[in-house]
Amino acid sequence: MTAAAEIDVLIRAKYPILYLVSWEERRVEEQLGQLAKGLNRTLHTWTLTQGMKPPVTRTSGPAKPTTLPGELEALALIYEAAEFTVFLLKDFHPYMKDPRVIRLMRDLALRLRGRSQTLILLGPTLVLPTELEKDVTVVEFPLPTAKDIEETLDKCITAVKENPNVTTKMKPREKEIIIKSAQGLTLDEVESVFARSLVEKKKFDVEVVLEEKKQIVRKSGLLEYYPTQNKMTDVGGMELLKDWLEKRTDAFTDKAKKFGIPAPKGILLLGVQGCGKSLLAKAVAAEWALPMLKLDVGRIFGSLVGQSEENIRKAIRVAESVAPCILWADELEKGFAGVGGSGVSDSGTTARVFATFLTWMQEKTKPVFLVATANDVSALPPEMLRKGRFDEIFFVDLPDADERVQIFEIHLKKRGRDPKAYELQALAAATKGYSGAEIEQIVVGALYPAFDAGRELSQDDLLGEARAVVPLSVMMREEIDELRHWAAQRTRPASDRKGD
Repeated sequence: MTAAAEIDVLIRAKYPILYLVSWEERRVEEQLGQLAKGLNRTLHTWTLTQGMKPPVTRTSGPAKPTTLPGELEALALIYEAAEFTVFLLKDFHPYMKDPRVIRLMRDLALRLRGRSQTLILLGPTLVLPTELEKDVTVVEFPLPTAKDIEETLDKCITAVKENPNVTTKMKPREKEIIIKSAQGLTLDEVESVFARSLVEKKKFDVEVVLEEKKQIVRKSGLLEYYPTQNKMTDVGGMELLKDWLEKRTDAFTDKAKKFGIPAPKGILLLGVQGCGKSLLAKAVAAEWALPMLKLDVGRIFGSLVGQSEENIRKAIRVAESVAPCILWADELEKGFAGVGGSGVSDSGTTARVFATFLTWMQEKTKPVFLVATANDVSALPPEMLRKGRFDEIFFVDLPDADERVQIFEIHLKKRGRDPKAYELQALAAATKGYSGAEIEQIVVGALYPAFDAGRELSQDDLLGEARAVVPLSVMMREEIDELRHWAAQRTRPASDRKGD
């Protein structure tokens, strides 16, 4: 049942007081106007600045001058109003701490029950005193659906179709991407961002829509918004993982839903440090044209009692409000370190936050694709690894010879060099056991002596830098061998390793 249909039922069932939680005053008022018209009732709207519009017809004659505060006067008018009326009070929640308001609303609930009158409160947050819990019915008024956004998009196209400077033609797939990317915004925000896109790009552009979503994330202060800078071509190797992700590129579309495919939940990238796990997480967002949010668990924990638990719930709500999106949780085992402890040091706060996060991972219905990375499998709680939390757990190992060639190519191109000018096979042979991050630092480090000598980067510069680097695979050989042994039977390989 839609929110509008639910409100219609509640009004006809003579529920006395409804509380609508929504930011969208204009959209809610339009919906209520249509409902009131269909029920042959008069809709009266009240704000502190504008008063009651239109004026209320009282059962006891014309209104008398009053010295009551605006909020009490509004309730008094409703108390004396005739039947077949609906009252919409905007931003009334700040006044619901006043005992006089609470008492008068309880009196109103008793009077309106069974009458053809309904009082509707509208606000962006739910503030409900304990005394009113049994008298008020709360209705969540959701953000616009894909159908609402499509109607708005069609109106925008119709409005500018005669403008020769604007391109409005889109393929069905492009239109669906635009609509999906705008989900999570209010209808006013949708109209504004479509107008901005036409002014700025002369077409409907996904990047502009995602830029608007960045504002939602910034205001929360709990998640970071990452622009989609890296692409899959920036990631060397991992062809099995790339193929798995490519097959799910359209998994959030209506076509996939009709085919019976549920929205993918997420993946855990487990492996050696510096092998491209974080880089791949960033590249997924660009490949799927979705906004990417980073969950920094350190921001979740607060000093006040209950603050951390509320912060994780708020972070989840923000992520779901901009869905479909990618939620990146980097080095997850460090963020939830101490989950398996006694709980004495933090009174069990970490365990409760972790439990909330786990429950959301299992039960989430919004299309939020979680990409989690971890280096130390021993620090991950077993609850995190069981089936149902993630779609798949991938092990990212050190790159083999072919992958090292690809990584050298990527980093040489990124720094304006032609990879064909270097013997990449020799460089790959000289860097056996090196991670992708270490290969990048070899290329960067080799540029310095070449720049200092005033000449072009040479093969000897790269080989010399490679000899000077002690790779992590040497310093932490035992730990990496143990990780490989654990992953061999429990995870899916990210690469089709052919050896060196």
